[in-house]
Amino acid sequence: MPATPPFGQGTARSKSLGYLMFASRWLQVPLYLGLIVAQAVYVYQFALELWHLIETVFLHGGTPAGESAPSPEVVVMLTVLALIDVVMISNLLIMVIIGGYETFVSRIDLNDHPDEPEWLSHVNANVLKVKLATAIIGISSVHLLQTFIRAQSTPNDKIMWQTVMHLAFVVSAIGLAYIDRLLSTSPAEHTRSHL
Repeated sequence: MPATPPFGQGTARSKSLGYLMFASRWLQVPLYLGLIVAQAVYVYQFALELWHLIETVFLHGGTPAGESAPSPEVVVMLTVLALIDVVMISNLLIMVIIGGYETFVSRIDLNDHPDEPEWLSHVNANVLKVKLATAIIGISSVHLLQTFIRAQSTPNDKIMWQTVMHLAFVVSAIGLAYIDRLLSTSPAEHTRSHL
């Protein structure tokens, strides 16, 4: 019969494996750095859209080129919606970069920095999911509004599918928020709320 190893000796290997797995979270850092590069690309995209707006309103006097082009008001509205879309996607990126790093990689010690986002103090995977779902609904709303503005030149099936997808995002966000609420309340509080 083989001798039993002393207590703690057999667990050293499993501890090393556990530490290796725990350290593997740092492999996510390049992913978050890549999202920072994507953020820079969105800043460039925002500058292009802003220049397009300035060019349309001031350089061309608000008159788009071509006879079948939409009215100046529609062009300005669509361009402003495109700017809002870029900002909302950029906000989504910031939430994923900061919230994801804080949740899955390492704590960000801001030493009570005055610009620390309010949501960062209580961020966890569930809160992050709900915030991301809400941001996606906002982005989807902007795209849907752009489609409705172009409704005359947009096929009905495209409008229908965008509306269905938007409603699916809304239902998903409500479901995530409900699950988060169920998970965040203790069993005693949950029992009391149903009495």
